Amino acid sequence: MYGSFNPRRLGPRRTGEQRLGAIDWYHPWWLAIATLILAFCAGDAALTVVLINRGAYELNPLLAPLVRGSGALFVVVKVGLTGIGVVLLTLLSRLKAFGRMPVALLLYGVLAGYGVLIAYELHLLGLL
Repeated sequence: MYGSFNPRRLGPRRTGEQRLGAIDWYHPWWLAIATLILAFCAGDAALTVVLINRGAYELNPLLAPLVRGSGALFVVVKVGLTGIGVVLLTLLSRLKAFGRMPVALLLYGVLAGYGVLIAYELHLLGLL
């Protein structure tokens, strides 16, 4: 608790220090982005189950067997895997991917991707 309200490292201590453990405080904006991504993921999972019940099929070969079995298990696995990915991307948000692109842009990309996917699923359901 104390470290949450009194963080010691708001940025790297030395120039060139870009390790994962160099920072122990992240801006609250990243919590908002991560929460939105997980909410969109849960919405996507629920809409996928509805679409499956109306005759659609899952394109993801890793998650397709879960949809046929239990819709609840599908939602838990999908949100759980996305949650793990979001936590890792948030921890790495200040680093550069591929040597030049900030990892934070990947979080924005995932958020935008889920937004487009939910809009598409709503279009398939005839709600848009």
